[in-house]
Amino acid sequence: MIRYVRYFLLPLSLLYGLGILLRNLAYRTGLFSSTSFQMPVIVVGNLAVGGAGKSPMTEYLVKLFKKDYNLAVLSRGYGRKTKGFRLVNIQDSIADSGDEPLQFKQHFPDQTIAVCEDRVFGIKQLKPNHNLILLDDAYQHLALKPSFQILLIEYSSLYKLDFLLPAGNMREPMCAKNRADIIVVTKSPRSLSSSEKLSVRKQLKPKAHQALFFAHLRYDDLIPLREGASRKLTTINAQTAILLITGIANPDPLKEELNRYSATLLHHDYPDHHVFTRKNMLKLAAEFEQLTARDKIIVTTEKDAQRLRSPELAAKLANLPIYVVPVAADFEEPDKEDFDHLLKQHAREHTYNH
Repeated sequence: MIRYVRYFLLPLSLLYGLGILLRNLAYRTGLFSSTSFQMPVIVVGNLAVGGAGKSPMTEYLVKLFKKDYNLAVLSRGYGRKTKGFRLVNIQDSIADSGDEPLQFKQHFPDQTIAVCEDRVFGIKQLKPNHNLILLDDAYQHLALKPSFQILLIEYSSLYKLDFLLPAGNMREPMCAKNRADIIVVTKSPRSLSSSEKLSVRKQLKPKAHQALFFAHLRYDDLIPLREGASRKLTTINAQTAILLITGIANPDPLKEELNRYSATLLHHDYPDHHVFTRKNMLKLAAEFEQLTARDKIIVTTEKDAQRLRSPELAAKLANLPIYVVPVAADFEEPDKEDFDHLLKQHAREHTYNH
């Protein structure tokens, strides 16, 4: 039903698309100015709304660069209640900094994580003490002229027809992919054949200067939401009942992964960045209580865990076995070696104040 309702929004999508094309043209012709910096400024972004794996890719880049550079990660901080430039603290709440920046800080407590709606202003604050900036979800921020742009496109969306907002999920038309230096097809099946990769290349038609890579998600062992022992994914079997709770753009890859282990998977699916309520938790606890399996657990994502840890929900979740499944972006060889080399080479060539 919702899909058909969105068709009535197509006229608005045409107006939105016209506005986007005029804006992009204004930046290309110099009517609107873009600011560049004498240092590596690497953007990770996508064309659709959510779900392409930007957070795992940003964390991959942090691991790649953190030993050799004094880096900072700059994000908008979607969902936070604060405004302007802010350095993320490990004790922050999601209202302070947003769920994804807080996740970055928890994973990399020694690295600088910052939030700012105005990316140019944010970089100016970080520049004196850092020599490499990673920007999470800034592909559409044309007021900034980054030194390098990584565009993520989800594998499952490659052959789907989609419209611009609000009728569809596209922030920009596909022609905007031409701004990218690298295109990464994320959440790809492992060990794609040469013919499958060729098919994707024909579909995307990358420009001569654009490298094309294929990345997949790697799921690690479950860790408890609050305290306790971790649990290996391999300990989950057909007799294990899983109640999955998510508030992310596309939970399908995680569902597919968990279905490899368990024959019973119930899913509480909420919108991206959903702020969980006490009512949500009462429903979760009641459904978990009704599960008859002797081995039963609740599983959530790292991004959702930031919101589930709020003090308002602590009492409702205290006695529930909730586990968080860590996820990371990774590449098969030789893509991994080539991707790392290309990024490191770019950083070396664009480092002026190392």
